[in-house]
Amino acid sequence: MAALMGLPVIYVFTHDSVLVGEDGPTHQPVEHLAALRAIPGLLVLRPGDAEETIAAWKMAIEHTEGPSALILTRQSLVVYPKTDSNWQENLKRGAYIVVDSDEDPEVVMIATGSEVNLALEVKRIVGSDEIRIISMMSRELFLQTSRELQTKLIPETAYRVVLEAGVSLGWGEIAESDGMILCIDRFGESGPGQKVAEHLGLSSNKIA
Repeated sequence: MAALMGLPVIYVFTHDSVLVGEDGPTHQPVEHLAALRAIPGLLVLRPGDAEETIAAWKMAIEHTEGPSALILTRQSLVVYPKTDSNWQENLKRGAYIVVDSDEDPEVVMIATGSEVNLALEVKRIVGSDEIRIISMMSRELFLQTSRELQTKLIPETAYRVVLEAGVSLGWGEIAESDGMILCIDRFGESGPGQKVAEHLGLSSNKIA
C-alpha cells in the first residue's frame, strides 16, 4: 500500500538469508528479496557491512518518492576496506567496486549483503589479481543507470558470477547467458549457519 500511495516509509527486514541457520527454514527468507524487488516503486537496499548500512539509511531517508526496504543480516560481518574513495556516491547508483583487479578483470563477482564478504573470501582463496568484486546494494538502481556506466563496472569481456543467498529470479539480467548465478532456489535447512551454507553450496571453499 505504501508503494501504491508513494509514501516515504522505511521498512527494516532482518534475518535476511539461510545463513541464520539455527533458526531453521521457517526463518530463512529465500524468496522474500525477489518478492520485494517485484513491488513497483519500492527501493530495496541490501548493504554488505556497517558502513554500507549507514549509507543505505541515508539513501532511504532521502528517498521521498516512495517506500524503502532495508534488508539486513543478523550474523556478524566485518567492515571491509573500500578501495574506491568515492564509493558512497557510486553506491547511490546501486553498485560500486569494493576491490578491483590489477588490470581489466577476467572475472567480476557481483554480490549483495553478507555475500560481499563471501566474494572477498573467494578472491583471497583463489589468489587472483584478475577478479573484481562488486557490491550491488540495489539491483534496480543499477539497472536504471546507462549502459555505459553498467559496462564500466561489469565489462562485457569479463565472466560474471552472481552471489546471493536467495532465489535466482531476476539475476539473469545481470549474469547474462554465459555467466554463473550462485543462489539458493530451494528452502533452507536447520543447523549452524556455516554448515548450512556449505550444504547449499555457498561456502567460499566450494565456490573457489
